[in-house]
Amino acid sequence: MTSRFTELAVDCHDPERLAAFWCAVLDFKVIDRNEGKVEIGSWEPTIEEVRARQMPPTLVFIQVPEGKTVKNRLHLDISPIDGSTDDEVTRLLGLGATKRDVGQGPDRSWVVMADPEGNEFCVLRTLAVTRHG
Repeated sequence: MTSRFTELAVDCHDPERLAAFWCAVLDFKVIDRNEGKVEIGSWEPTIEEVRARQMPPTLVFIQVPEGKTVKNRLHLDISPIDGSTDDEVTRLLGLGATKRDVGQGPDRSWVVMADPEGNEFCVLRTLAVTRHG
């Protein structure tokens, strides 16, 4: 007997706004929407695929009345694939993200940011192919 990691739930005030933000960040699409809940992902899960192998989890934004009060104990790490880390940070700032200082100190290879509701995430080193020549 085993289980699969199928989704990551994020409590928030405005599921539509956060889903739109993360769709833009990750090139995901909305795959389910109910009152107070929006699920996004890179694929639409089927029971057969989930049973066959571990697939990428979806993100589910669930409306809750309380606000965020402390630093997240669980956060997303993202890696740019088309440009530099600095270029991605600039793009994310334009989408509504902010930079955060959570005590990481200077000279780190990653950048700590927060989504529009203050949930921290990290932008890691770029995975973009660089051409030498």
